[in-house]
Amino acid sequence: MQSETDIAQRATSLLPAPRAVEGPTRRGLELDDSTTLWAAPGTESAERWLRATLGAALGLPLRPGAPDAPDGIRLVLDERLGAEAYRLDVTAEGGVQIRGGDPAGVFWGAQTLRQLLGPDAFRRAPVRHGNRHGLPHLRVEDAPRFPWRGLLLDVARHFMPKDGVLRQLDLMAAHKLNVLHLHLTDDQGWRVEIRRHPRLTEVGSWRSRTKLGHRASPLWDERPHGGFYTQDDLREIVAYAAERHITVVPEIDVPGHSQAAIAAYPELGNTDVVDTTALSVWDTWGVNPNVLAPTETTLRFFEGVFEEILELFPADAARFSAFVHIGGDECPKDQWRASPAAQARIADLGLADEDALQSWFVRHFDSWLAARGRRLIGWDEILEGGLAPGAAVSSWRGYAGGIAAARAGHDVVMCPEQQVYLDHRQAPGEDEPVPIGYVRTLEDVYRFEPVPPDLTADQARHVLGTQANVWTEVMEDQGRVDYQEFPRLAAFAEVAWSDLPAPAERDFADFERRMTAHYARLDALGVAYRPPAGPRPWQRRPGISGRPVDGRPPNR
Repeated sequence: MQSETDIAQRATSLLPAPRAVEGPTRRGLELDDSTTLWAAPGTESAERWLRATLGAALGLPLRPGAPDAPDGIRLVLDERLGAEAYRLDVTAEGGVQIRGGDPAGVFWGAQTLRQLLGPDAFRRAPVRHGNRHGLPHLRVEDAPRFPWRGLLLDVARHFMPKDGVLRQLDLMAAHKLNVLHLHLTDDQGWRVEIRRHPRLTEVGSWRSRTKLGHRASPLWDERPHGGFYTQDDLREIVAYAAERHITVVPEIDVPGHSQAAIAAYPELGNTDVVDTTALSVWDTWGVNPNVLAPTETTLRFFEGVFEEILELFPADAARFSAFVHIGGDECPKDQWRASPAAQARIADLGLADEDALQSWFVRHFDSWLAARGRRLIGWDEILEGGLAPGAAVSSWRGYAGGIAAARAGHDVVMCPEQQVYLDHRQAPGEDEPVPIGYVRTLEDVYRFEPVPPDLTADQARHVLGTQANVWTEVMEDQGRVDYQEFPRLAAFAEVAWSDLPAPAERDFADFERRMTAHYARLDALGVAYRPPAGPRPWQRRPGISGRPVDGRPPNR
């Protein structure tokens, strides 16, 4: 039997923190087999999710009912509320009503309802006898701070099978995150089927072995590693995400991070300075010198790739669905400097240097995408040699790139490596598995501020939002991804969603209190998070070296 205290405490343990909660003043009502669900036109995705997920977890049929059923659940659109905003009311007299400013707002309200029902609501089947589930009497009013609340998932370094990606989308939805940046290609693997270029997956999706740990490690996993998503797999992922009001932004890396593509099609590389036919999919980590040749052959090839990508990731009504990420980061210029063909291209175009050549490459695809109604976004290296007109920037090398882009009138997603790269270690000490980078504790992530104080109010409007990045060089399976993401992704979600005070003034003690309840939800979801006391014995990776960096990270 659920106690009055337990039911009331759920209202004070919501995560991310809502803008306002009135109550709980008393017990609201109980959901049971007689509880009905009525959905107004436009709220069908939340209706389907409630029946398929919440209903299955609690053993409730949630049969269709009338809009005035006194103890039912009602889903309503309310144009007076803003984008993604919602109001959730629970009363004994009126049942449950979720009003959303748009379909996404209704869906986020349904996520809050799930938290109010306790950890059992996060399971896939009921675990208690009896189908009576208490809710507190309350009103929740809520809206997000940022429209872009993202997670980058790197499936190129270590492939995550389709079911794992679908699970990630469910975890994102539970935390009100709404952009999945899917990093599909890199030196270590090509993960998307391109029908006109089949060798990209026949050759480029598999590597013969994998470096274990940091690139300086002497250890190797001698098993072949690979995999890719068929086009229907990606259509399924995109549709599954859309049902959860999540936009999937694909990344196809050019002109650097491209050895897997060059291994499949050697003519894409700088053949006048390196024997590209001898290249294979890269098996270690770091910045690779083998980059795409700036030739018409390369441009036509990747135009064909992007044509198929646009079909798989269509631009629809979702705010960010027009975006396509082209990478643009960590492109060494040594081969271009040594290449007569690249130097001739620089001369023919009247460019100043190799940085300008990279900018020309980026601008080409910016124009190509814009002509098709799409928008290019790239890592902040696309600033080098001049920012491509209309391009947006993912600011990863600290805040500087994002500040420069916003001041120039370009949209920005803030994801500084030193703050929100979740491959960085969570604590000092030898027990932390494969320690990478600076220590980024749960509190550090909670005190991350996406908008730099250097920006004026007008410039700050170009900050679309923020994103946590999960690079998987040292994450070989789902358990390792879980460990690096959680609980820090919960703190990040609150930073992205909630209207928090300045970093130093944030109530981390209250967040920790709410996390105590949230750990039970993560347990019910089967998330292999890092416990507050440190890694469990099986989460450690003794003997596999990382690359820890001491001290506090720069905040610039």
